[in-house]
Amino acid sequence: MSYKSLFTVLTDSAFITETLSAAAALARDCDAHLDVLCLGVDRSQTGYYYAGATAVLLEQSLNAARDDARKLENLARAELKKTECRWATETGVTQVAEMARHVAARARFADLAILARPYGEDRGIEMETAVEAALFDAQTPVLVVPGSTTMVTAPKTVTLAWNESSESLNAARAALPLLTEAELVRVAVIDPPTHGPNRSDPGGPLSQYLARHGARVEIDVMSKTMPRVSDLILRHARDSASELIVMGAYGHSRFRESILGGATRHMLEEADLPVFMAH
Repeated sequence: MSYKSLFTVLTDSAFITETLSAAAALARDCDAHLDVLCLGVDRSQTGYYYAGATAVLLEQSLNAARDDARKLENLARAELKKTECRWATETGVTQVAEMARHVAARARFADLAILARPYGEDRGIEMETAVEAALFDAQTPVLVVPGSTTMVTAPKTVTLAWNESSESLNAARAALPLLTEAELVRVAVIDPPTHGPNRSDPGGPLSQYLARHGARVEIDVMSKTMPRVSDLILRHARDSASELIVMGAYGHSRFRESILGGATRHMLEEADLPVFMAH
């Protein structure tokens, strides 16, 4: 099992280098193809202006978005020509409200989406929308890369957050190509349930599953000594010198869509190393 089709979306030229360097390195090491969507986003609000002005302003904002998409593609192609992977670029234009649909339509045919961290200084709502669309609408695992660190395509130590949920199991399955290449996978179990089939062996069935795929696994059972579970996972990852965190992505329902839940959002806000998520 390996990743053969990778995907990323660009909406801001300031984060092209950090996103493409990680995506291209992984594509190279996996012998995969990288698809890059360069998306110009129209941020105007249709109907906000009086009737005569709406059509004119809409056309102007769409033209500006087309120009943005072309500029993003030119910058992306220049960056990708420096790499050693197979790649293709595509431009698109969308309004903010329709962005998730366009991203999901392309991400759903990828094995993995590599996206920039959506939270932080000068990061717009489009980056959060891209992560949510890939995870919840496309049901595609996402590797979120922070700009503060270099992406390690073959991490030696991985922290895998495990709470017996379907989301965390989906993340473990989706991350198998990375987990099996790691020197050590540390399964982090926090306050395991005192009742249930695995109460005497927390993390045991998962570890057996991973070991049968060739992963080298250790289980770390911890008490919740910090208010946020995400803080405890981050501390564990830092203390164990992990180069990657694997976890389930949790969301809150928003009519027919989902948005990132508090624990997932906080992890992405605070993590200074790549986070692999699946829903």
